[in-house]
Amino acid sequence: MKKLLLAVLASMLTVSMIDTGNEAVAAASTPKQVEVLLNTVKMKFPDAKPFQDGQGSVMVPIRFVSEALSAKVTYSKEGKVSKVGMISKDHQVDMTIGHTSALVDGLKKDYGSQILIKQNRTFVPLRLVSEGLGQKVEWDKIGRWVWIGNKDFRSTDDKAFKLTKLSDFKAYTQSEEFLKNMKLEKYKNIKIIKESDLPIKLGDGQIVYDINKTKDSILGDGVQIRSSQRGNSITFLVKNSYARGRGVVDAAFINNDDKTGMNFYPVLSRLDKFRNGEYLDNYEGWKNFKMKQADYILLRDGDLDEYAVAIINPFK
Repeated sequence: MKKLLLAVLASMLTVSMIDTGNEAVAAASTPKQVEVLLNTVKMKFPDAKPFQDGQGSVMVPIRFVSEALSAKVTYSKEGKVSKVGMISKDHQVDMTIGHTSALVDGLKKDYGSQILIKQNRTFVPLRLVSEGLGQKVEWDKIGRWVWIGNKDFRSTDDKAFKLTKLSDFKAYTQSEEFLKNMKLEKYKNIKIIKESDLPIKLGDGQIVYDINKTKDSILGDGVQIRSSQRGNSITFLVKNSYARGRGVVDAAFINNDDKTGMNFYPVLSRLDKFRNGEYLDNYEGWKNFKMKQADYILLRDGDLDEYAVAIINPFK
């Protein structure tokens, strides 16, 4: 009987089907902050942040982006006219504050949006970075991300992500069934990542792009993960308590048409009636679970054979 219950649990975690009439998960009420990624790593801006102007053009603070790309930025003023220069090994750009055009390697080009000063920072249209610095630049409308450079994703296999022995993670190992690989072998180690590490490849498997808290009119509160794969389960890890496994609500999956999709996981689930293979028919405590109770969220992937991966709960 115990093996049967474990098999049922595993199948439920693979895909959680709920008839929602294919209604989409509710989107965030306010637009997300525009992020800039250089070679898949998010850039940090200490003050002025990238934004979209009234015309929909993505504006980026040129100094931080230029310096990250080994270009020099110069400032000058002629009377009331403020000018900005950008010089790299192979290119030179001359700009005038308030103008929509710039000289790129001596050729005048119009970018449609004004080069401007905001919060004491000079902002330029994203396309100017592409043409002015000879960089591959891509606007990701789903994540509201600016991709600059390559898309060679970091992997949790990288040495920068340290192994932690599961024996040092005892407070979160009461539910052993969630800490096994696809071969049902117990993990001996785990790697802890942060939201700021995203996007990241789990071993040699799926790419996890983003994780957000969301709410659906039918399914209620949930976690939405943008991934290169569909259907991988997650587990809420609660200190000194049982883990809460969650399967994807397949009917709520959103295909982004860019080789990524949105996987939805409910906060509340009757799966919590399972405790180490035992089904507690009269247990009603599952209704009281809050996402903030979890310190970590375990990210499942079939390619993770040697270690587990958990992300620090960003919704505490």
